[in-house]
Amino acid sequence: MRRGTILSTILSGFIFSLIILLPGCTSHDKQPCEEDYDFTFAFLTDIHVQPEKMAIEGFQKAIEKVNELDPDFVITGGDLIMDALGVGYDRADSLFQIYTETAESFNMPVYNTLGNHEVFAWYNSSGADTLHPERGKTMYTNRMGERYYSFDHKGWHFLILDSVEEAEGEGYIGEIDAEQMEWIKQDLAGIGKDVPVVVSVHIPMYTILTQLRKGSREPNSQGMVINNSKELLEILLDYNLKLVLQGHLHYLEDIYVAGIHFITSGAVSGAWWRGPVRDCEEGFLMIRAKGEEFEWEYVDYGWEVDEKDRLHIE
Repeated sequence: MRRGTILSTILSGFIFSLIILLPGCTSHDKQPCEEDYDFTFAFLTDIHVQPEKMAIEGFQKAIEKVNELDPDFVITGGDLIMDALGVGYDRADSLFQIYTETAESFNMPVYNTLGNHEVFAWYNSSGADTLHPERGKTMYTNRMGERYYSFDHKGWHFLILDSVEEAEGEGYIGEIDAEQMEWIKQDLAGIGKDVPVVVSVHIPMYTILTQLRKGSREPNSQGMVINNSKELLEILLDYNLKLVLQGHLHYLEDIYVAGIHFITSGAVSGAWWRGPVRDCEEGFLMIRAKGEEFEWEYVDYGWEVDEKDRLHIE
């Protein structure tokens, strides 16, 4: 595998490093024996399962690869289905059923993260009544569980957060709501300051993808990043934050600052089951932890799409 190219500079007194992935969207190529690590886990984001485009078969192939690698557990990064935002109730309900039934093939525990595509009827095109009892995130919580929570594994603490809020008019923005912010403070107060912390969010806290694509002075849209990420980071910096896992962008980047990796993973679905996104193949992250440190690898699980079905993104 090719390695990323590391660019470093000084930002507000911190060493700032960005790994820009070269063509092929590959990553670290170290692959020691699994017994060299305390534990491993997989991060699968933007699955976008649906009955069309052989998405179920593709998701199953990704699961088979995860089971082969045999991590301790899996974290999903949101956008599990395609999609609940702008469709009717029956379609959205069936997509959640497809996801839950297919995900039963994992041989290890799965911790799900809420994505924007799991939110029901925030687009007017859904046609659902605004008073529908499962409108918004209720459909997700009724089927998948809490929209934010935490768990511990072998001395590490994991926060699974909800980064999606309703926009004015229709649609969504990236934001951590006030209720969740208070819960995060209380949750972290119960762990030691030295405990390694991992955060999973669907919408990224930080990315430079817009600047890479459009120019260094271009701003991110409200739906592309968490708008109050600064406030969230101020809470997290009081603790031993090691890793923020992000999705949403269907592209791979690793921003390293102040000892923290903000890793946005490529998508299991690639370009929504129509091929890679630019040079980023369909895949997922494998994270291997040892002590208070970790290594990561982007795994291309081998899904291919016929040329006639590919979505060519320049």
